[in-house]
Amino acid sequence: MSIRRFRSSPKTLGDVNLVTEELKNLYYKRLLPIEKYYSFHHFHSPSYEDADFDNKPMVLVMGQYSTGKTTFIRYLVEQDFPGSRVGPEPTTDCFTALMYGETEGIIPGNALTVDPKKPFRNLDPFGNTFLNRFQCAQMPNKVLESISIIDSPGILTAAKRKLSRGYDFPAVLRWFAERVDRIILLFDAHKLEFSDELTRAFGALLGYEDKLRVVLNKADRVDSQQLMRVYGALMWSLGKVFRTPEILRVYIGSFWSEPRQVCDHYQLIELEEEDLLSDIRNLPRNAAVRKLNDLVKRARLVRAHAHIISYLKQEMPTIFCKESKKHNLIYQLPVIFNKIQQQQRVPAGDFPDCTKMQEKLLGQDFSKFKTLKPSLMASLDKLLSTDIANLVPLLQQQELRKKSLHGVLDGEFLGTFKRGDLKRDPFKEFRDDESSEVDFDEWVVEKYKPKYDEIFYNLSPNEGKLSGTKVREWMTSTLLPNSVLAHIWRLSDVDGDGMLDNEEFALAVHLIEGKLEGYWLPRELPSHLVPPTKRQSRASDEE
Repeated sequence: MSIRRFRSSPKTLGDVNLVTEELKNLYYKRLLPIEKYYSFHHFHSPSYEDADFDNKPMVLVMGQYSTGKTTFIRYLVEQDFPGSRVGPEPTTDCFTALMYGETEGIIPGNALTVDPKKPFRNLDPFGNTFLNRFQCAQMPNKVLESISIIDSPGILTAAKRKLSRGYDFPAVLRWFAERVDRIILLFDAHKLEFSDELTRAFGALLGYEDKLRVVLNKADRVDSQQLMRVYGALMWSLGKVFRTPEILRVYIGSFWSEPRQVCDHYQLIELEEEDLLSDIRNLPRNAAVRKLNDLVKRARLVRAHAHIISYLKQEMPTIFCKESKKHNLIYQLPVIFNKIQQQQRVPAGDFPDCTKMQEKLLGQDFSKFKTLKPSLMASLDKLLSTDIANLVPLLQQQELRKKSLHGVLDGEFLGTFKRGDLKRDPFKEFRDDESSEVDFDEWVVEKYKPKYDEIFYNLSPNEGKLSGTKVREWMTSTLLPNSVLAHIWRLSDVDGDGMLDNEEFALAVHLIEGKLEGYWLPRELPSHLVPPTKRQSRASDEE
């Protein structure tokens, strides 16, 4: 049976594209003119471009060095990527954007900033020092057809805090935090340390806590008592930094595709892993909602910015004492914020950080500021009150269809089975009422088959086949992650009936042994591994 990859139905894909196109039109028509009029880009983030609306969902992976960032990414895409290296020392010294490409290769940072199809053109102001440490690794990978992944340099520990990167690292993190859909922050369960640079990195993420997912990695390396203590210390430290009413979710896991160490909390690790992978799988579905949310957040900030600039312009004298008045207004900015909140009824949460705004204002010429322009403000109010509301029905239609859709990344993150490809979930209870003819032809697994058959018949097959429940009990004893075992099942259940005969089981054991020896699993089953009795039916399915 050929394993079909999920593709969105044209109607649903059209709805998503329609929402994105409408958001793009609204930004260029209503929001961008106000941003230019009030010099929004001199104070806050650069203007959006087409690529910011059209690009795939992005995931930023960050953490201190040796917390498993690169290994985590390899676990997601299940292959090495250009420029990757894993080691206990700081091996990742640059930002690497993993994106889909027909051919494998690396694009340097300076070239990325002039490519209109890539969402990185606005990174140019960070200068050559940063751009020399930024690259895009392109490769043909099914996961990257749906999302892009940003690998970041390891955050320096206290011992290396005197080293300088040569560019504003927290500012770059904040630039990415504003544009990505998910931020994965990794910690090492047996080496928990909070450095000065990590604290500054936390500051760059403030305001984007909704995108943040914290992972306590390598949790199989500590016992349950140590894990409880480390988990408590991490939650306490995060609570001091992110002062939000909601407690940040911390996922406990060991994100790599090698056998895990035996521990009391093994099942907890499996459940937490599936929760996190499920969250990442849903990113392509929710991309339009995220873009709408970011546009509304930006529009609210633009509105507050316009009122601030207008107030400062009105308070400036015409001729004399301009400089002293300017400094006085900057000093009084917290009071000005409160006045605007009361007079214009702008929520406090819409205002920028006061200290950073004061720093930006020091280098500005207040005489060039503009007062409120009624037509522009009316256009902005229409965007927030009417135009965005008109897009909600399209998003609701998209939500209704989610129930009948498979995740874009199902099967690619190796933790989910596509219902259209398998009659039943292989790790749940099945009927043992199907049989098959057994006819052996010589194939690559044949020479190991007597050894595999002994395991097969010891598991008491029913009418020549083993149910998913019986196979699972044996497979989990290998200590490979459930996600890897799920992929092995998908490759081995060649006829897709939710059971394994002796040939399919022999193939499964062969793949497990290969994985335990350090080999990558194939994405699809190569022809030389297909059991002899399944070759003809598989060939007809693929036709």
